[in-house]
Amino acid sequence: MKLNRRLIPDIGNLQAFECAARHGSFTQAGLELNLTQSAVSRQIKELENQLGVLLFERVRQRILLSDAGQKFLPEVRRLLSQTEDTMLRAMASAQSTSGLSIATLPTFGNRWLMPRLPDFTKNQTGIALHIASRSTIFDFDEQPFDLAIHYGKPVWAHASCTYLCSEMIVPVASPAFLAGRSFEAPQDLQAQALLHLETRPKLWAQWFEMCDCEVQSAYHGHRFDQFSMVIGAAIAGMGIALLPLYLIEQELRDGQLQVLFERPLQTDNDYYLVVPEGKLDNPLTQIFCQWILGQVQKK
Repeated sequence: MKLNRRLIPDIGNLQAFECAARHGSFTQAGLELNLTQSAVSRQIKELENQLGVLLFERVRQRILLSDAGQKFLPEVRRLLSQTEDTMLRAMASAQSTSGLSIATLPTFGNRWLMPRLPDFTKNQTGIALHIASRSTIFDFDEQPFDLAIHYGKPVWAHASCTYLCSEMIVPVASPAFLAGRSFEAPQDLQAQALLHLETRPKLWAQWFEMCDCEVQSAYHGHRFDQFSMVIGAAIAGMGIALLPLYLIEQELRDGQLQVLFERPLQTDNDYYLVVPEGKLDNPLTQIFCQWILGQVQKK
């Protein structure tokens, strides 16, 4: 992609603008950047000339962001942050022979992927991993990951999706919650405190329907916006949760959580490995995909 270099601003000018906007003062910006007040003013003027708009309004001895400046500031901060992140990743991988950048769902990455990653890295000497959490589909051109782990349908623009695994949901609770309680059939759970994932409000209704139970209270109970919070609430004895088996492997082994009924619900969506079109031939990406598919088959 050929860039129009006349439209690319000097990074120093952007830093001066962000700093002056944050302090509301060219003088204070100069002190932070180790520049004179006149140097900061000159950088701001160069940026204004390049944009063709005024970024600050001069009111007596004060400077105030103009309407254009207020709109421009968030974009500048995002660009500076991305630039800093790019430099940090480059510095981190400077001593590495290769790097791999992975986007993963937060709870999946923390509870399933992380415990298994040492098995991958022990056979990949010199590799530097960059792992970040992403919960929704993003543009690989704007966020240049080598691959992503995605929950949903196998649809992602300019990328290839490979089936990883399905999701099996089971009802679980802590021993403390179950003490003194007895459940003979799935419908017995409807009167209990149910724990819900905010982004999947129909899970309990779907599970009861799968069990051929007609219930009126499938939506009552506590709600949380992350599976990790639902797990924590279940361990704390706040109620009964519907959780994917792969997220609670350790808790089930340790006895922190117990499965109430062996009636797993397979959700409508699945997990996929997503590789952008430009990275399909990346050898390290291929090695990682083969490795993680092997990990799934071990279950």
